[in-house]
Amino acid sequence: MVGFSVNFIPVLQATNDELKAAYRRLCMLYHPDKHRDPELKTQAEQLFNLVHEAYEVLSDPQARAIYDIYGKRGLDVDGWEVVERKRTPAEIREEYERLQAEREERRLQQRTNPKGTISVGIDATDLFDRYDEDYEDVAGGGVPHVEINRMHISQSIEAPLTTKDTAILSGSLSTHNGNGGGTINLALRRVTSAKGWGEIELGAGDTHGPLFGMKIFRNLTSRSFVTAQCGLQFSSRGVRPGVTTVLARHLDKNTMGYLQWRWGIQSSMNTSIVRDTKSSHFTFAVQLGIPHTFMMMSYQYKFQDDDQTKIKGSVKSGFFGTVVEYGAERKISRHSVLGATVSVGVPQGVSLKIKLNRASQTYFFPIHLTDELLPKNSHFDVGCSMQTMLWEEAPHVLLMQESVRRIIEAEESRMGLIILNAWYGKFVTDNSRRHERAKVIDVTVPLQCLVKDSKLILTEATKVIMVNNTPFCYAQVIKAMNVAGTNLKLLLFFSLCFFFSFPHLKIFIRS
Repeated sequence: MVGFSVNFIPVLQATNDELKAAYRRLCMLYHPDKHRDPELKTQAEQLFNLVHEAYEVLSDPQARAIYDIYGKRGLDVDGWEVVERKRTPAEIREEYERLQAEREERRLQQRTNPKGTISVGIDATDLFDRYDEDYEDVAGGGVPHVEINRMHISQSIEAPLTTKDTAILSGSLSTHNGNGGGTINLALRRVTSAKGWGEIELGAGDTHGPLFGMKIFRNLTSRSFVTAQCGLQFSSRGVRPGVTTVLARHLDKNTMGYLQWRWGIQSSMNTSIVRDTKSSHFTFAVQLGIPHTFMMMSYQYKFQDDDQTKIKGSVKSGFFGTVVEYGAERKISRHSVLGATVSVGVPQGVSLKIKLNRASQTYFFPIHLTDELLPKNSHFDVGCSMQTMLWEEAPHVLLMQESVRRIIEAEESRMGLIILNAWYGKFVTDNSRRHERAKVIDVTVPLQCLVKDSKLILTEATKVIMVNNTPFCYAQVIKAMNVAGTNLKLLLFFSLCFFFSFPHLKIFIRS
């Protein structure tokens, strides 16, 4: 093979007047079909292609201006095809420098492959799960209390050591209700062959202790692969081993099947089918494990538009309850994708999840809206309000106020149990029965008086409350929280049962 100069103008001897004539003459001179000798034919073909490339450049004013300033290397920069055709040499120079900077940035991104995630959990349940009457006498009580109850930050970066070896440095920080921790990991990955690679990981954290792990990847066939991972987590309670194995296979051009087995802290067996096409994405998964057993199905539709809009929905049901999610996402800029998802579940409640993907960074904002699917009835019947007022003004309740104040101070000092609301009686929440009179009283003070050492102690004696000579047949909800701001809510369900006209009080606690 013979090397040739890529200085287009001397090759063509081209000026604006002679360009076409020179192109025709050189094409006839170097056309490969005019030579029978294989070596001469190869050289002629190279020269013919060079002449054709030179003609395309010099006949295009935009490309010729780029060539006059930067030469052949300027034409090799990606992005000129989207540049406005009529540019001055100064504008072309600025555009070239910008494209060169973007090219170098892409090279750096490909080498380091930085990835990051920032998650901020927001508790906005006070917007929906609250009684307006409780805040009437409190300064500023009319403003709902919205707080950040958890945060998570993680970052990873790769550093190529050789053509086969890569170092991966990652770290994370998490906090939840005032308690937090962090970890830092270092992994070394080596490509052993065209079919697989291996990885060794070392980690340390302030809550979990040192970590040692190994991971391998191997292509079994052209349509299947397997990954195996094992780790040892050291802590004050001893060593906790863990093993995870994943077997995957291409079922067809657009469908993958996965089989995962996990043993250790959370043992499980999971199988899933994922189908991804140009217009849709479908996932079906079933897991049997301890403590999580569930079945999940999700579907995503992809619109064929410039914004890459997608709508999605999923259903997940298991021993923990049922969760239904629906949402959408779209591209809002060249490197940014914004998505929002509404999650409705039992007993999780309702949440809004907002996610922003910016290049390789992810920003996630889960907002917890309510603990219950049905909003609380904030305004009771007029009779309910009157009964509550009469009960609160009763002499025995007034005498308890001082004792309750001392109990609350003691519980605050030990971060114990404080009862925010306790309603006892018959609630009318069904619109078809609104004509019935609600019979509810506020028993927050008496129940707080029964709290001792952060425990609500109820004796075996009969609890009978007569209002208008009528015993209540069932009660409602007590809300409690940890005063340390942990926003721990306990739902205490009161059930009043009748046995031969002797009602007894039973308590069911769910955290």
